[in-house]
Parts: sequence; C-alpha cells; structure tokens
Amino acid sequence: MDGILPLLKPKGFTSHDCVMKMRGIFQTKKVGHTGTLDPDVTGVLPICIGKATRISEYLLNSPKGYEGSVTIGKSTTTEDASGEVVDNKQCAAVTREDVVEAMEKLTGTFIQIPPMYSAVKVNGKKLYEYAREGKEVERPQREITVFNWTLESDGEVFEGPYPTFRFSVQCSKGTYIRTLAVMIGELLGYPAHMSDLQRTKSSIFTLSDCKTFQELQEAKENGELASLLVPISEALQDLPNYTINDTLAKKVLNGLVLEKRQLPFYKGEELFLFMDESKEALAIYREHPTKPDLVKPDKVFHF
Repeated sequence: MDGILPLLKPKGFTSHDCVMKMRGIFQTKKVGHTGTLDPDVTGVLPICIGKATRISEYLLNSPKGYEGSVTIGKSTTTEDASGEVVDNKQCAAVTREDVVEAMEKLTGTFIQIPPMYSAVKVNGKKLYEYAREGKEVERPQREITVFNWTLESDGEVFEGPYPTFRFSVQCSKGTYIRTLAVMIGELLGYPAHMSDLQRTKSSIFTLSDCKTFQELQEAKENGELASLLVPISEALQDLPNYTINDTLAKKVLNGLVLEKRQLPFYKGEELFLFMDESKEALAIYREHPTKPDLVKPDKVFHF
C-alpha cells in the first residue's frame, strides 16, 4: 500500500510514537511523518506509507494552520503548559485591541529563535537533549512567515490574574507557535506561554480529513485500510502538474534530463509534477540549477 494517511494525532503521543503505531497497523517499515508535533499537541499529522515516504519533504515544506491558546502572566521552561514556571507576573487584564496589535506586529516574515526544548539539532544533538542536561547552547536563527493571525476569543477585555485567549494562525514550515506565544507576551509586557495547541491544517489536509487510531484499526479489521490512503498525486496537488503521454512518460520514468523545448506545455515553474493519463504520479521535476534550457528529475516514483 502506498499513499498518505492524514492522522488525527492524539495528546500524549510523540510523532515517532505515531509512526511506530502506524507501522504495526499497516505492517510495513516504510512509514514516515511530515513534521514533528509535540506530545501535548493534537491535530493533523499526515503519515506517508510505502512509496509515499519519498514525498514527505514536500509535505513538510508546506504551510501549516493551528488553533490554540495563549496564557499571559507565566512563562515556562518549555514555552508551553508542560514546563516548569520560570517567571510569574500576574496581569489584571489585557484588551482585545492590544492583543490584535501584537498579532499584527508578528505578522509577516521575520527571524525566530527556536526554544531550547525543541528537536532542532546543534552539532548533531537535539536542543531538548542539551536542555535536559541543563546546558544552554547557541540556537540557530530561522526565517519564518506568519501569513495570518486571528483572535478567536470574544470580548473586549481578557481578565487576570492569568488572562487566556484563543487564536488561529497560518504560518510557514518551521514556525514554533510556542515561541510566538512568548513573543506576544513580550509585546504586551508580560511573561506568557502557549497553554493549548491543535494543528488544523498541513499541506492539503485539514481536521475533517483525519482518521483516529481507532478508525484505522476498524478499517484494518474490515479490510478497508487501502481505501483510506490519499494517492501521491492528490497529496501533491498544490504543485503545478502536467499529464503526459506514454512516449514522454518513458523518458521521465528513466529519470532523463529534458530540454524545455520538448515540453510545449511547460510554464516555467521551478518545481512541478508529471502524471500519467490515469493521474498517477510519475516524477517531480525542477529547473536545472546551472543549465537554464533544461529541467531535471527531483524525485522519480517508478523505475
């Protein structure tokens, strides 16, 4: 079986836990996830099965959506509710206007420093491993983009001593929502942490697409697992795509570098998908990095 299964990740599971459980359900070692979610975070976790593990990087690079809560007045070691409190400054109230203004300041492209309790690697070691040893190391900065923030809580004032409000946010890959919560607090003049989070969208997948472990187990018992898998071509529908005939398909399946003049339909995209006439994904191609008249394979799915 090959395809993508949008999993509704439960609370208390690491992304690796989910992969291991999916290996048991699908009876294959070829299983991979498309972006780490912390154990306390629930929501959309696309799982790649079989040949689809080869597209995990493309799904990982896609924008994400989240809904969650920020609590003002306390900051923690992990920047979420699971950590130890490191700063406590009670807050009588924050206004809707001030929260919206802070969100607007944190909209767009800017630099973010990942938290110490994260899976980012420094010198081959994950930051959370340093943190558990009580060590602080220099963390790599990363450029992220927040496309949109929405304050979801009603009311004009959120009262203390630890005001909490709900939000939804759409952002680029690699964005730490925990850190955004802390940054909102800084703009409001208080310590803060992310007190709840659910991923609502990853690539083309939303919560309504997701299946629970229980639903997967029932599908397995009924012999219906394969029907739940999303085909590679459908999962990559955000990529520009071209349906090609058998003659060109043979060249593509052999991983040949192609001249652009052989592709009269090509519109100049940097990255695009070739499909056969049955809409099965054949290969992902990209512009040649040094030869502007050529395109080269980035990933071929059949040999």
